[in-house]
Amino acid sequence: MKTLIIYKSIHHGNTEKIAKAIADTFNATIKKPSEVGHSDIQDYDLIGFGSGIYFSKHHKRILELVELLPDNMKKKAFLFSTHGVSRKAGKKCHKALMQLLRDKGFKVVGEFNCRGYDSYGPLKLIGGISKNHPDRQDLEDAKRFAEELAKDYE
Repeated sequence: MKTLIIYKSIHHGNTEKIAKAIADTFNATIKKPSEVGHSDIQDYDLIGFGSGIYFSKHHKRILELVELLPDNMKKKAFLFSTHGVSRKAGKKCHKALMQLLRDKGFKVVGEFNCRGYDSYGPLKLIGGISKNHPDRQDLEDAKRFAEELAKDYE
């Protein structure tokens, strides 16, 4: 299955680490939103969208990319993110992107999230939260997520 990973990673490279772990498992192409056009997406069977979480949503560049895509994409997609909060709380932050993807005709087939070092805004004053994340276990979990997803499409 031809897979494309689109990610935005800014502050500490948290999401980039996860994107690369997932991409390695799929032997996927990996790009940033600014490098992707509609025609690029048409060439792939499965597309992963990921970023850090900002004010309970994926990065605005990821959301803007999806908003600009035509309707009726009829592609499979998955989401991933890194954030300073628990996995349960982080999953709630996927709602906006998940709805956008579904509105564009994507079938969302999975989602992954894990902690990532967060020193954004006032968190900088206290040295940040979720230090040392993503850690080795987070990267292994991301690979396992991708392996399970890949099994469904062998």
